Amino acid sequence: MKQIIQGLGTALVTPFTETGKVDEAALRRLLDRQIAAKVDFLVVLGTTGEAATMTPREQQYVRQFIVKHIAGRVPLVLGVGGNCTQEVVERLGLLREELKRDYAAILSVCPYYNKPQQEGLYRHFAAIAEASPIPVILYNVPGRTGVNMLPETVLRLAAAYPHQIIGVKEASGNIEQIRTILREARGSEFVVLSGDDGLTAPLMLDGAHGLISVLSNALCKYKAWQQITCVCRWFRQARH
Repeated sequence: MKQIIQGLGTALVTPFTETGKVDEAALRRLLDRQIAAKVDFLVVLGTTGEAATMTPREQQYVRQFIVKHIAGRVPLVLGVGGNCTQEVVERLGLLREELKRDYAAILSVCPYYNKPQQEGLYRHFAAIAEASPIPVILYNVPGRTGVNMLPETVLRLAAAYPHQIIGVKEASGNIEQIRTILREARGSEFVVLSGDDGLTAPLMLDGAHGLISVLSNALCKYKAWQQITCVCRWFRQARH
């Protein structure tokens, strides 16, 4: 059964020591703060976690440490993306049992540097959806990747894989683009998550389902998030 990922999620950073090793003590403190703040889910080894600069051994260490320390207290989302479709698919195969056991979904970023056209983006994520043993959240962040996944591509993927592609983290900064996705996906189970801390309130007013936050690594006050959510729901109801 797929698990709905919504609310406040933290895109975890990966702390390192001055000698370049993963800082286990700092990572433990970070995780404890997130649990104490009652965040809804955590993103492990996303782009904020600097997975692209880490060795496979470092990534494995961080994955295992976080899974063990969290011990099922909140859902975990694993960053699994890249600009080589075949490599991502092969990695999903290697992680298959681990993903099924420990994670609610994967977060997969648009291919960077290559600048594929929309059909290329569709085929890339279609291959990932077919290979992943757990649901997929798309991640659109053109400021980092150099390519913008348009609403029609997001919606096409959501329609083609309704039980596998469950949402999108939208960090294009283009509110009208995100509103298009929200409007066209309304009434479905497709989840739209803000990928920009600064745009959370206006997107929540338009019906977004939550936020994957970088700021919450340091400021993870869940009560403030609840207040924002309640106010936005009230305004949405008032407008209708």
